Amino acid sequence: MNRYKVTKVLGDGTYGSVLRAQNKSTGEWVAIKKMKQKYYSWEECMKLREIASLRKLIHPNIVKLKEVIRENDELHLVFEFMEANLYEFMKGRTKPFPEKQIRNMMFQTMQALHHVHKHGYFHRDMKPENLLVTGDVVKLADFGLAREIRARPPFTDYVSTRWYRAPEVLLRSLTYNSPLDIWACGGIMAELYTLRPLFPGSSESDQLFKICSVLGTPSQTAWPEGTKLAAQIGFRFPAFTATRLETLIPNASADAIQVMNAMMEWDPNRRLSTAKTLQHPYFEAGSVPEAAPQEPTKLPQLPNSSDHRRPAEGYRPPQPQQGAGGGFYAPTGTQGSDRGSGWQPGQRRVENADLPPQGSKVPSALPSIGGGGGGTGGGTGGAAQQDSRRGSNHSGGAGGQTKSPGARYLQNARYKPGMQQQPSYGLPAVRQPSGMGGGNPMPGAMGAGMGAGMGAGMGMGGMGAGMGGGNPMPGAMGAGMGAGMGMGMGKPEAASSSLPQVAKPTGYFGAHARNMMT
Repeated sequence: MNRYKVTKVLGDGTYGSVLRAQNKSTGEWVAIKKMKQKYYSWEECMKLREIASLRKLIHPNIVKLKEVIRENDELHLVFEFMEANLYEFMKGRTKPFPEKQIRNMMFQTMQALHHVHKHGYFHRDMKPENLLVTGDVVKLADFGLAREIRARPPFTDYVSTRWYRAPEVLLRSLTYNSPLDIWACGGIMAELYTLRPLFPGSSESDQLFKICSVLGTPSQTAWPEGTKLAAQIGFRFPAFTATRLETLIPNASADAIQVMNAMMEWDPNRRLSTAKTLQHPYFEAGSVPEAAPQEPTKLPQLPNSSDHRRPAEGYRPPQPQQGAGGGFYAPTGTQGSDRGSGWQPGQRRVENADLPPQGSKVPSALPSIGGGGGGTGGGTGGAAQQDSRRGSNHSGGAGGQTKSPGARYLQNARYKPGMQQQPSYGLPAVRQPSGMGGGNPMPGAMGAGMGAGMGAGMGMGGMGAGMGGGNPMPGAMGAGMGAGMGMGMGKPEAASSSLPQVAKPTGYFGAHARNMMT
């Protein structure tokens, strides 16, 4: 013991005290259990169940026995140092443990207990004080009451702390075995969820009373051996209906409730073994879904265009509008969260009409241009626009020029919302009012008369015919048109479907005109 410097007494129990010490040469911290009983030989020391079991039970979740020291007939067991036990760990909590942490601690506990049972021992003193914790690591300790499973009964009736004692032990059974450790683990697991003991009995009879108040009164068929044990000691089970663990432990999942119910069966033969407990879905990785929101797996994609819809000029469909957050607005009908679409609360959602639904043809990104009729290749229907993207050539309206679909798309793509449209190839011809010469063709030299009439009308109104020149028009058409155009420049008149009526000329010019016509 001269190699260790004792710094603190960690605890004092029935069989000894636990000290915290430091190795003077290595600086390693250890926990030393000093036994109260005197030992006068090494053979006597090696017969201790705790030493004999720990020499065989080597496991990552079982506390390691580093050294045994007998000095002045005093026995010291040197263990690896752990920060706290599970009871102290729970006592310092203000909020319940998350279930994933409880699952981790119980998994390590069951791993250690499985190793103990597999090697022919059972612990007999499972309680939170005997589960040591350092960080996320849990280790089973204190094998002072451990017995071999193959040992012959009777066993002592005082085992484990009362709150975690199995009912067969409370009824003074002398043939109990490893299932009593499973019962204690069920009580410890429930306490991890609620941070308080599930069966805090003040005596053995009160302990059975509290167990019956939760699990209900056992029937003859449920536990026939229990009825016999109770009759032997003159105990009568109180009448209770079972209280569901879901009510007592609301923060436990359905799998956790199922595990605890299976570990705390009245009949020890019906309790889960350590191997079956570890195979339960509760201990499977990822068995409980996380609360985190689901992210969309990918951004919305445009449908793949087939070859007949993709012109040789390198047509590219209009790109979806990008939001402020870097994402794309999902097309109508697309399922997904707002997080993936770039939309933020308080913003107005923009429905992008450029994105087509899945399986449909790509619509035009440009509004219709031009009127409802006139001009070849200048239609505004959806079919005409769709045909313009299929690679077929169209005539360019009144000019008769041939434009390729790629050039037509690039020209139309210059259109910006809010700007006045400029006439381009393929626009329909503007329909002229009939009153200005857009009606039926004029007979004779109407073209020449029109030019002369417009020239004269600019200055003199009705004097157009005198200045016209060229061939005379039948019926004084030139004079009338000149007069009409001269008057129209001062005040525009509504378009008419027929030519204006010309009054009969009078005076010198009227007589001259009549002579010419006759």
